[in-house]
Amino acid sequence: MFRRRTRADREFLRAQREALALLQMHAREPMPFDSVQAEASAGSGSEAVATDFLPADLRVPSRQDVEGMMMRWMQPLVIDGEVHACATCGLYRDWIVFCLRDDSVWLRCRSGHQVQEPRPDAAWYNRNSGPVDHWHPTLEDGLRHLGH
Repeated sequence: MFRRRTRADREFLRAQREALALLQMHAREPMPFDSVQAEASAGSGSEAVATDFLPADLRVPSRQDVEGMMMRWMQPLVIDGEVHACATCGLYRDWIVFCLRDDSVWLRCRSGHQVQEPRPDAAWYNRNSGPVDHWHPTLEDGLRHLGH
């Protein structure tokens, strides 16, 4: 009976020693990101970029790099429980919704009438828009892509 307990204690102590040796080994070895930082600091001061970062031609522009984002909204636009219609022509479906850099939301109907809408905000736009699939150099190119 006592031998079983001693054997269990011996196995536990051996496992503890192995774990301690493993921890000490990892403490002596440099971490992979340490070598990347050392290489970046060894290079020129202006070129201190991580090596795992994408090249410039593969990077997607950020929201601050573009004037705004747009999406097509085919169904009737319901804001605060009521269907929103164009004040000029009365159309209530097939909108282009713009979210500009200043987080303002603009609506454009099929006829080309534009109005800033204060009720939906940038958070509403982000919840309802899908992923960005194209980048367009001009507003006209974006409208043409969306069918307006």
